[in-house]
Amino acid sequence: MLADHIDIQGHRGCRGLMPENTIPGFIRALKFGVTTLEMDVVIAADYSVVVSHDPFFHHYISIGPDRLEINEKNMHTHNMFKMDYPTIASYDVGLKPHIKFPLQRKMPIIKPKLSMVFDTIEAYLKANMLPTVQYSIEIKRKAKYDNQFHPDAEIFIGEVLKVLAKYDLNERIILQCFDIETLQLIHQKKPDIKLAYLIASSSNFEDNIDRLGFVPDIYSPAHKLVDTELLQYCNEQGMKLIPWTINEVSDLKRIMLLGVHGIISDYPDRAIKIYKGLQLSKG
Repeated sequence: MLADHIDIQGHRGCRGLMPENTIPGFIRALKFGVTTLEMDVVIAADYSVVVSHDPFFHHYISIGPDRLEINEKNMHTHNMFKMDYPTIASYDVGLKPHIKFPLQRKMPIIKPKLSMVFDTIEAYLKANMLPTVQYSIEIKRKAKYDNQFHPDAEIFIGEVLKVLAKYDLNERIILQCFDIETLQLIHQKKPDIKLAYLIASSSNFEDNIDRLGFVPDIYSPAHKLVDTELLQYCNEQGMKLIPWTINEVSDLKRIMLLGVHGIISDYPDRAIKIYKGLQLSKG
């Protein structure tokens, strides 16, 4: 069942080996040969669109200005929705050893704006004569945190679309979200942009699509929810099945051999190596 082509997505760049959601991490993922760079965005106080998984500075990865300690108790007070981008850029997110990813290369680095990622990556691809890649961008919005850690869905989506409008990348953009309202609004405002519906729970996949109200381009569940029945349903509906976040060799092999359309991994180098090995075995 191995697919002839699998979209290998570098999760937050290549989080297993480099600081997450950073330009050096994205460039290293490109060097491995990923076909999609996966990332997350939040909104700053000045409405900059910032590449970050959390709307605050997480204690796993962050050091404050003047080496201010950020810990589990105080991290939520370092709320990026209350900071302008120059303040955000005064925090380091690359030097702190990561408790879950000991192989991460350590370096001084900041959280970039989404526009900085586009500018740098597009220039890097051109300079090195590399194939173009997709950008899969998760909008980190939860309704209960509206106007606390981010603006409401209308404003959040509007700011992201403003950045996208400055670049000729629409065919290579995927917007993804767990939040149904956010996906529905994007679908209404910009129906030509590819959408990925992120799923964390074991709810029935048909019910999930019914609640969404339309068939997205990509169905993206936690990898433990993936089986042949789900794959068949996605194929019947014309959706790509791209599960997250798959790091272990046994899980990568199992998911690839089911025939999924893509893989999201913190170790894209590992995923690419395994896929190539399976292709050789297939003959």
